[in-house]
Amino acid sequence: MTLVTSFLDWYLPAHPIAAASLGLTEHEGTLGDFTENGFVARQREHDQWLARFTEARPPTDFSALIDHELVLTHLRRERAMADWPSWRRDPALYVGLPMQGLFGTFQHRLQPEPELVASALSRLKELPGVYAACRANLDVEQASPLIVRRALNQLRTTRAFLTEVLPGAVENEGDRARMAEAGARAADAAEELAVYLTDFAERAIGDWRMGEKLYSTLLTECELLGYGAGELLTRGVAAWQALDAEATELAGGDWRAKVRTFQDDHAASMDELLADVTTETERARQFLKDHDLVTFAEGEECKVVPSPSFLRPLFVVPFYGAPPAMTTSRVGFHFVPFTPDDATPEQVEQRLRTNSRASLPTLAVHEAYPGHHWHFSWHAGNPRPARKVFRTPYFAEGWGLYSEHMMREQGYFADPAHELAHLDFRLFRAARIIVDTELHCGDMTPAQAEEFMTTKYTLTAGTAKGEVDRYCAWPTQAPSYLTGAMEIEAIRNEFLARGLGSLKEFHDRIAGSGALPLGLARRVVLEQPGEHAGWR
Repeated sequence: MTLVTSFLDWYLPAHPIAAASLGLTEHEGTLGDFTENGFVARQREHDQWLARFTEARPPTDFSALIDHELVLTHLRRERAMADWPSWRRDPALYVGLPMQGLFGTFQHRLQPEPELVASALSRLKELPGVYAACRANLDVEQASPLIVRRALNQLRTTRAFLTEVLPGAVENEGDRARMAEAGARAADAAEELAVYLTDFAERAIGDWRMGEKLYSTLLTECELLGYGAGELLTRGVAAWQALDAEATELAGGDWRAKVRTFQDDHAASMDELLADVTTETERARQFLKDHDLVTFAEGEECKVVPSPSFLRPLFVVPFYGAPPAMTTSRVGFHFVPFTPDDATPEQVEQRLRTNSRASLPTLAVHEAYPGHHWHFSWHAGNPRPARKVFRTPYFAEGWGLYSEHMMREQGYFADPAHELAHLDFRLFRAARIIVDTELHCGDMTPAQAEEFMTTKYTLTAGTAKGEVDRYCAWPTQAPSYLTGAMEIEAIRNEFLARGLGSLKEFHDRIAGSGALPLGLARRVVLEQPGEHAGWR
């Protein structure tokens, strides 16, 4: 048994929500240990595993070596974050993660319904204990009021999900009633937590800023980028300036004003938006086939469906749900951002304007083909388990944005409005690099960040606040899109310049290798011995 295999044998049972999301249904019956003792014990064991991996002789087999290094990046992240623990700082860990696990169970339906119901009832019974652990674990000196209130907004959607959405996924009337009853008990506990957090937010004095040292450590030791926060900011500013000039030239003037006019052309209803997104998703897939740009996984399918009701307050543009990587399924979900059932006509209109027809081609490319859906359905065939368990947004989101740029190069955005909308999205990701690094490593305040996103970019004030709150809560994630895309483009250019294969072979190889830290992805593409068309 290899060291990587031994680690996964420990890791998956210790993180049952993550394991179940991969399709390992034997872990679906529990949410895991959210107590202080549980977190402390896992961190202690992570430290022990880090020592074992650091001291071990690296494997001589190239693919095994990449797996070894991949696990090391995960362990280094755990070590780096130990002094800035989310379980002490952020209630979202206790609020959102269990909901995602419960939703995933019924989204993919990997077992007969009686087994799904049994596992869900078991976890619903555990939820009040998770909420109690949240109250016990949060540290008033580490938690920031901003982060606590952000989690509170999500917590307020819990009752509807637990008592209506989740039971609504069950066909058997008796089981549906049992689910609703168990959901109501858990929802009562959620409301008690909301009362506690409302008061706790008034007392919390922690800082949401990560700081340059930890931020740079995550970039260099975990993402393997080769540069820290300062250079990332420099690259973000340069990218924004270049894209701003390009968009200005394409628009013939103020590109922000031009982009805002696109919002006048949109679907007339949510059902029409669903139809429009379906059409664009199918068009992107056909373009890939016609131009022979990727290999499709056998049995892959991207279902375009309305977003689940409990996520409708949170997601205003299309998003994606991947197939469980440890199963044979290659079916993913392209979610269309329907409004909540109680949305006003004005709110529905704003959601439709946000998803203008000019923006839909780029969104379909990013979320579906050859973006997230193609990537994850193709990568699911990779035989190496570690590549399925650990992934980074610097590759996953970078791949989505790389896909947009590559499709533009191939002539997909033939309409000038579609092309400008594509640049608009890329400028958004450049702005994110600037704002995220300045927030966490510089002197930018949330108010200044919101002003930047409304004046240098095209966000409305309300949307900018939601975005900036996200950056404060999730440092280093927002820069992953454009940073990853530029790194993937650089790897591609070197791959083609060295004559290592075709563009299609590059796509198959790098995306099939997983969602690796970019330093490892570069090695897989440029250093892997043998055939470059494979992914082993």
